[in-house]
Amino acid sequence: MIALTAGVLFTPLMRVAEPVVLIEDGLIIAVDSRTRLAQPAGARPVDFPDAILAPGFVDIHVHGGGGQDVMHPDERGLSRMEAVLARHGVSSYFPTTVTAPLDLTLSSLERLAAIIENSAAGQANGLRSRPLGIHLEGPFLSHARRGVHPAENLLPPTVAVFERFWQAARGHVSLMTIAPEVEGAIEVIREASRRGVAISLGHSDASWDQTRAAVAAGARHATHTFNAMRPLSHRDPGILGVVLTDAALSADIILDGIHVHPAMAKLFMQMKGPERAVLISDGLSATGMPEGRYRLGLLEVEVHDGKCLAGQTLAGSVLTLDRGVRNAMKFANLDGQQALRAATLNPAQILGVGSQAGTLAPGMPADIVILSRDYKVIQTMVRGRGLGF
Repeated sequence: MIALTAGVLFTPLMRVAEPVVLIEDGLIIAVDSRTRLAQPAGARPVDFPDAILAPGFVDIHVHGGGGQDVMHPDERGLSRMEAVLARHGVSSYFPTTVTAPLDLTLSSLERLAAIIENSAAGQANGLRSRPLGIHLEGPFLSHARRGVHPAENLLPPTVAVFERFWQAARGHVSLMTIAPEVEGAIEVIREASRRGVAISLGHSDASWDQTRAAVAAGARHATHTFNAMRPLSHRDPGILGVVLTDAALSADIILDGIHVHPAMAKLFMQMKGPERAVLISDGLSATGMPEGRYRLGLLEVEVHDGKCLAGQTLAGSVLTLDRGVRNAMKFANLDGQQALRAATLNPAQILGVGSQAGTLAPGMPADIVILSRDYKVIQTMVRGRGLGF
């Protein structure tokens, strides 16, 4: 048994001063203040006296890292990507596809399903983030707001095509981004929602009414708010008007200082509140790597000065979630507890994995990030594993 102690802990809903976390067999046994919970005899003490303990981050939108792209996992799976994520505090993630030819998407989903199942069976080695499900971004997107998603590979949404994705992924599709205005989208939203898929609205030129219809059909989230969306207008609020004002919708945002101006990040946090805001990386294979040329699906992306471009179009990011947390505090004046919630509890609950990630409580996996007082990662634990533990 490990007795992990630090200066403060965020569950993230509660703040615990002088905490102790008891960990055994990869699970949290107890969480409390050292003034109330005595360390059991024989427990191995591990102390970070001036540090912050928080749940491991949950990244629901990430395309790659460490030179690896999720559409092209090899015999090593996504080990380099998962190691990069873990170094930046991410204990669990949802590999995110990008629009590609149908056959490539299907084969990628099959390989990702195997990686998820192997991870669940405990076959991952070393300190690596663990995949909990798949985020299907494309091909059911708007041509007008497709971003870098190849126009020739976009498909009209049909239940038949969704069924092919579902079968290839062996039911591991947890999140799907879809443009609600595209013909056939509402039927697919209803069916996917019925199967427990979290429907996220994005890459969309939808009107207010079209977006409201999607919410009524089961949509409950929005993808990289402001980016690849019809701009907000006071006479034609469109999809952004619904995303910002509907309390039933959660939404995510890329806070790298490139995709969204800090003033708009502050507006987003004020509108969505601490319960409905989610931080994502939208990271691609270049994350954790030197500048240069990298892949996003079949696309070639040039990375320079932190900006990822396919031609003149933004194509993902090299943001890490620990920096996203710090930027949320800087741009939107969030306190640490609020920023941590947007990277932990909120994404876990929205994707229905709150029993596996996002909080520190007895019975939960010991997925813990240890942060300095300026919110930089000192150490990450994934299911109780970490350097020196």
